[in-house]
Amino acid sequence: MELKRPFSEDTWNSLPSEVQQYIEALERAVATLTEKTVLLSEQVSTLSKRVEELEARLNRNSGNSNKPPSSDPPYAKPVKQAKKSERKHGAKKGHKGHHRKLLPPSKVVEVMPLACRCGCTDFHGCRTMPFYTHQVIELPVIQLDVTHFVLHKLKCPQCGKITKATVPEEHRAGYGPRLSALVAELSGPNGDSRETVQNFMLSMFGLSISSGGIQRIIDRTSAAIAPIYAELGVEARGSPINHVDETSWFTGFKLKWLWVMANRKVAYFMVHQNRSEQAFQELTAGWAGILVSDNYRLYRNWAKLRQTCLAHYIRRAKGLAERNNPELSRFGRHLLGELSLLCHWAKTKPTLGQWRMFYARFIRLVFSNQDRKDDAGKFARLLIAEIDSMWVFLEESGVEHTNNRAERALRFAVLWRKRSLGTQSEKGDRWVERILSLKQTCRMHGISTFQVLVDALSSFFKEQPPSLSWLTQT
Repeated sequence: MELKRPFSEDTWNSLPSEVQQYIEALERAVATLTEKTVLLSEQVSTLSKRVEELEARLNRNSGNSNKPPSSDPPYAKPVKQAKKSERKHGAKKGHKGHHRKLLPPSKVVEVMPLACRCGCTDFHGCRTMPFYTHQVIELPVIQLDVTHFVLHKLKCPQCGKITKATVPEEHRAGYGPRLSALVAELSGPNGDSRETVQNFMLSMFGLSISSGGIQRIIDRTSAAIAPIYAELGVEARGSPINHVDETSWFTGFKLKWLWVMANRKVAYFMVHQNRSEQAFQELTAGWAGILVSDNYRLYRNWAKLRQTCLAHYIRRAKGLAERNNPELSRFGRHLLGELSLLCHWAKTKPTLGQWRMFYARFIRLVFSNQDRKDDAGKFARLLIAEIDSMWVFLEESGVEHTNNRAERALRFAVLWRKRSLGTQSEKGDRWVERILSLKQTCRMHGISTFQVLVDALSSFFKEQPPSLSWLTQT
């Protein structure tokens, strides 16, 4: 700001030189002070913006960002206030109850009445009618079925050499299919440590087994289910729609990535050393269907139809709505409302009029904010770049509006990684991707992982391919 002297040039020339010098010194001081004030004002503005961004980053959680729920500190979780309701506790009218099913009995005990309330105890000749079955479930005495193969040797009467018997091929492992499947079930789908498996086997069966013995069982199981894993890959790549996601994995404390491709029928996992285009191409292996994913830049290059996960955008919009900056908060609230409405249409399709009104509001909202230099502008530009992938679920049957299918498939793997810190070798990586694929696929089909493992190991011991009928029949 330039200061103007409140007097004419003639007045200035008539002033003594000492007064002129003093006024000029004051003008220089005011100019310097003005420059410093402007500079300080800019610094305050910059620092205020930085503080607001840091506070927003500090307040991030799984509900307003892409952070996983496990990263939320327990003391920061909001306390939910119990809402008063006039409804009674318990199941409501029309609710389908969950009852204990009657299992096929191994023994039936007929219970007759002993005495009537009137005192009569002689019911000879009366016709009885069963009115209720009380079921008692108990474990039998668990006893291992142990077979000793006693090998003999003899002297050949023809050549005189000693001939020794050998263990039948299908029994050379030393552990049968059911016991091996149990160890594999505990070590894989249950994610138990070697020590936990050892303690369980000793406590339940009185069987002492070394950690090396457990590892050998796991190696055999991994080889037994390898054909099933290959078939799951074929099934996944033959699906018209797939959900894809990835998470970190560690092999010998070296960072790798665990990928998953899941649909309504199968889940296919793959451990790869990179989070790259090459890894993605190895996972999909020529598949060209509709991809459902988050907005990771690698997926945004998908040439075919792609549905982006709206849940990620909703959390990001919620994070903006919680910012202290009123402009950012306003933009976040408006965007949160529009995205929530879009998700609601996954269950109830909009009318043509509803869609046109939504589309007009949404386009105006994001395009009017795309030139901003703050987080709202970044988000608006991202939505504009992703706009063709936001409502594919409204146009294509079977497409979901979130990537929850892949994220749910990865959830157990993440917990397993946190407990075990990953694997120690390439062989361990193969076991992880195979057993995770089998576990999640069996869950989708509602069948027992244990029984599939038993059948696969039985075939493996007989050097036969495993049955895949369970995958095609359900």
